[in-house]
Amino acid sequence: MNERDAALKALEWYTDNGVTEVLESEPQDKTIKIPDSFEGLKEATPDPGTFKANIPPETMPKKPSAKTESDLISSKDARAEAENLVKEASTLEELRKAIADFEGLSVKKTALNMVFCDGNPKAKVMVIGEAPGADEDKQGKPFVGASGQLLDKILGSIGLSREAETPDEALYISNILNWRPPGNRTPTPAEMSIALPFIEKHIALISPDILVLVGNTPMKTLLNTKEGIVKMRGNWHDYQPVSDIGLKLDKPIYALPTFHPAYLLRNPKQKKTVWADMLMLNKKRIELGISKA
Repeated sequence: MNERDAALKALEWYTDNGVTEVLESEPQDKTIKIPDSFEGLKEATPDPGTFKANIPPETMPKKPSAKTESDLISSKDARAEAENLVKEASTLEELRKAIADFEGLSVKKTALNMVFCDGNPKAKVMVIGEAPGADEDKQGKPFVGASGQLLDKILGSIGLSREAETPDEALYISNILNWRPPGNRTPTPAEMSIALPFIEKHIALISPDILVLVGNTPMKTLLNTKEGIVKMRGNWHDYQPVSDIGLKLDKPIYALPTFHPAYLLRNPKQKKTVWADMLMLNKKRIELGISKA
């Protein structure tokens, strides 16, 4: 395969997986005004030093800088506002409205739709992912692209479905972040922290018996750990909310981390690992009396 064919194959793979934007390694100022006419410009290439000196400083691309104190305060303020909002939400519709009205996450401005949930709110098993992708952003539902279709097949293999009406067989699905990050990038730790009160209240309102945490980011965020998913999967963990929103669990909620289906699409050999996780999930359902087989 020559370089051109390899590049086309790579581009096809990216588009199939929902990549719609190309991000540069250095930030660029896209607001620089392009002149209406090139009249008067010299044909000869100007001296680099002279050319650079003639560019107004305010139009030069800025290098990334470390977070300032005001940035950190802003994130803390946004988290505090999120905590205050969810304290007032006592129903799923009130929570949905609180998230829709919240202005503390910049990803809201670049997303097409808010992605709140899918499935049966009475389900005993709640699945939580990281953030919406391109397909999810378009449809306003979580896990509807290629990885979502694989997730449905995986959970369907043990008799669980987002379409099921019976709570014991049903799934309820959401994400920690309800807005798609531009370019399908991984949400930042600050974004996860700000969104945490919303998903913790979401969990409290659904009150599932089991959480399936799909991927590294939701696992780290909801289990409050720095360990990676390779070490954490294959074991049950106790979920405990950590936001300052006055939540107290009236029953244990068991959390099972597993690999994200998008990872399985890239690494099919890991499907057997996820199958082992599904067997654990089904065994726990039987122990809790929410599955007969």
